[in-house]
Amino acid sequence: MFWDRVAGIYDVFVNIVNRKTHRELKRIVADLVESEDEVLECACGTGLLSAVIAVKCRQLTATDFSEKMLAKARKNCAAFRNVSFEFADITALHYPDESFDKVVAGNVIHLLDKPLKALKELDRVCRRNGTLIIPTYMNRDQKGRTSGFARTVGKAGADFKRQFTVDSYRRFFLDAGYRDVRITLAEGRIPCAVAVMKKKEGESS
Repeated sequence: MFWDRVAGIYDVFVNIVNRKTHRELKRIVADLVESEDEVLECACGTGLLSAVIAVKCRQLTATDFSEKMLAKARKNCAAFRNVSFEFADITALHYPDESFDKVVAGNVIHLLDKPLKALKELDRVCRRNGTLIIPTYMNRDQKGRTSGFARTVGKAGADFKRQFTVDSYRRFFLDAGYRDVRITLAEGRIPCAVAVMKKKEGESS
């Protein structure tokens, strides 16, 4: 798996190559988490967001589909006692309906064969009146051209399934049935748009 292969060097991308974006991304996500929240994080990677979420929340369950990414995340977040790390498939989560106050899925939607299936799962495990927080790298510019980042990482094996601009990213969620979608852009070498929306009304109860 590509993500197992790059787990050992991924923090170089996080902390050096795209540091400005990730610094702003962490601030945006941390501001959305409250002290009594029980949070699920999917695609936690090496723990970039896990660490800032753990500082703010009551309990964090951080998951990934790569065992080697999880191993790095456990190491990077060893100081936190309110975090558990688990292997999980974002398209088939094993958690009961309405288990979490906040559900975070960072930089994964553009990689999935079935992103709407994943989105349905994220919504299902989110509590009534809970919040979905879904950051994703913007890999097209506003003229619709594929970014150099997307081309390079795609050739390396990341296999992007979708390429978003801010406008097309918002449209993705509106088309999925979410009525109020807030987008905040973390600027940097590879910008990241954070989509925030409430759980759908009338979904799992």
